[in-house]
Amino acid sequence: MDTAEALFSRKGYDGTSVRDIAEAAGINTAMISYYFGSKEKLMEEIFERKSMNIREKVDSLLKDEALDPFQKIYTLVDTYIDAIIQRKVFHRILLCEQIINQNPAIIQLMEKMKTRNSDSVNDLIRYGQKKGAFKKNIDIPMLTGTLVGTVSQILISTDFYKHYHHLEAMSEEEFDRFIKKKLSVHIKNIYKAILTHEV
Repeated sequence: MDTAEALFSRKGYDGTSVRDIAEAAGINTAMISYYFGSKEKLMEEIFERKSMNIREKVDSLLKDEALDPFQKIYTLVDTYIDAIIQRKVFHRILLCEQIINQNPAIIQLMEKMKTRNSDSVNDLIRYGQKKGAFKKNIDIPMLTGTLVGTVSQILISTDFYKHYHHLEAMSEEEFDRFIKKKLSVHIKNIYKAILTHEV
């Protein structure tokens, strides 16, 4: 699965064959068929393993009476940022497949994941609205798109960002720590404006 994920990220889903995966993993193609049935099923397994299901996190945040609505949503923002940065390879697959938009099965998997996560975020927003902390009429897909889109843009333009700010000497690990903090502050400021300011 790790080998398939790396190849899908580099060559795209359609550009990667079962034979490619088997050769790179040092196994025969029959093993992939035996364990997964098909390349599509293998991709589904990668989605199940790697996709960020935030339901449990939201449930625990909703139960945590020590946190106010903003602390809850800010914790979720940090969870998203951390998850996307930790799963860079998988996230690149998501970006590529959404742009190509040629595989209905993968698009359907992504839609399910987005719907599930948006429904969870909606529960957290409704909680904040009931507490009088957040304004009404929040566009949840736009809100999550602001987060995921911003993090995605930074990830695909890391070299430019490093060059612009003269950070080329940073290791990947140092940059990940640095950019997590920058993204966290930036997105929380945007979220505060979206959640509180009437337009």
